[in-house]
Amino acid sequence: MLRSFDIVLIVVMTAAATVTYTIKHQAENKLEEVRKLDAEIKLEEDTIDLLRADWALLTQPNRLEKLVGVYQQDLQLGRTAPTQLAHPEELPMLRADLPPPEDVLEAMGMAQGKSTKKKSTITADKNATKTDTSAKTASSKTATKIVETDEDDAGDDADNIATGSVTR
Repeated sequence: MLRSFDIVLIVVMTAAATVTYTIKHQAENKLEEVRKLDAEIKLEEDTIDLLRADWALLTQPNRLEKLVGVYQQDLQLGRTAPTQLAHPEELPMLRADLPPPEDVLEAMGMAQGKSTKKKSTITADKNATKTDTSAKTASSKTATKIVETDEDDAGDDADNIATGSVTR
């Protein structure tokens, strides 16, 4: 009986050694893979640093001024007038900041069950007037004002909608 017990222990010990070797081999492979990835990351970081240095050299004001002088006739560049720059308050409202459509409908009184007919008028800065039932916006270069009035009560207060905000 001692011999069969020894054989079982030898088989268990061999299996444990095989499992240990397999785990060690997989860990070494993973470590090699990590080292390769670290080398690739280092190479990419060095490349980024080199590209940033190149960008800094290429965008030096003195260099750009010389290039403008050399290629002035081809490019026909001019100085930027201060009136060409926009201030943040002059920019249009972001889509994320616009009120959802239900709020706009409630502000116009349509969501509260009013069934009166509305007439939409879009006016631009240059005294041009267009009538449109779907309230399309005018050109983005001119300020627009959408005025909705009840056809039944033309003398009542009108809902003014300008640049995404509702005023009364």
